[in-house]
Amino acid sequence: MISAGAGELFQLLRDGRPRTRAELVNETGLARTSVVNRLAALTAVGLVTPTGTSASSGGRPAARLVFDRTSRVCIGIDLGATHGSVGVMDLSGEVLREESRVLDIADGPAQILTWALDTAERLLRATGRKKRQLLGIGVGVPGPVEHSTGRPIRPPIMPGWDGFDIPSFVQQRLEAPVLVDNDVNLLALGERATRWPAVSDLLFIKVATGIGAGIILGGALQRGARGSAGDIGHVQVPGVADDRDLEAMASAPAIAAQLGRDGATVATGDVIDRIRTGDPTAIAAAREAGRVIGKVTAACVSILNPSVVVIGGQLGVNVQEIIAGVREVVYQRSIPLATQHLNIVPAEGGATAGIRGAGLMVLSERLSASAVDDLIAQTV
Repeated sequence: MISAGAGELFQLLRDGRPRTRAELVNETGLARTSVVNRLAALTAVGLVTPTGTSASSGGRPAARLVFDRTSRVCIGIDLGATHGSVGVMDLSGEVLREESRVLDIADGPAQILTWALDTAERLLRATGRKKRQLLGIGVGVPGPVEHSTGRPIRPPIMPGWDGFDIPSFVQQRLEAPVLVDNDVNLLALGERATRWPAVSDLLFIKVATGIGAGIILGGALQRGARGSAGDIGHVQVPGVADDRDLEAMASAPAIAAQLGRDGATVATGDVIDRIRTGDPTAIAAAREAGRVIGKVTAACVSILNPSVVVIGGQLGVNVQEIIAGVREVVYQRSIPLATQHLNIVPAEGGATAGIRGAGLMVLSERLSASAVDDLIAQTV
């Protein structure tokens, strides 16, 4: 069967470096006939394309082949509690077009996903791509997700979404494989790809309407047995007398509620503005929230031993007092071996980090060796 093993050969070419057939024979140890047949199969499905020739050593210059990252696209959908972003990416994960808007996740799955799919189809047209060129769609949502089914499971800030079949709803409009995950997991993937590609062990903590973590160990995203790994928002904070969890003490709504105790109503969005204008009460509340997050983070650092902790989300990126509080407690509480070379930094992936993470989730699965072999078998 011609396609057998083509997926493994393709993994070498995903680095984007052009190679001749002879170079691939040397790298793989395969027979030349095997390399030629597998390249032919990869070329037939558009994953590999010729790109110039090598320098001649006296005979006819050898043709080079390269991963064609433009042959297909994927879509990333990043949904938060109060925002949504949609992007179209090529097969290298580069965002070609993207669009964002303010939304309320509590409006429910039908309304929110309809907006996301309308936007995705519009962006596809803007990039000149057809639906048949779509390799897959990745969706991130701000709540626990059973990754194997793509269904949110009792998400606390997503009323109406519990058990909703996101993949089926999406596939009614876009006939391509759909993968769904918690938004923080995708932010971790996007942040690592953008800022820390050489780092194998990274912890991403999102501080916004909710609090959660994405865990990358050994270069791989860790979801746990059912997909709930990293749900630190519902961990009881050490040293607290009552049973309040981290989210109840240090999220944006928690800080807003604290600032409104004098009788004034404080919207979550006003918290950052009050801190930026130098309100001492707001600054103190943010610093204490950072310390509280630091208590849980210190335990994560001791257990997971990451080399980088990234603090993201609306508060994590925009409020330096949050990250200062996290650093203060983590460096006090974690053992020196775990913190000796530990970086605790604000997220730098920007607005496209979640989109890119959703796309990378799709590419990781849909361009794996076995998936490429399946694609060839279905196409040839």
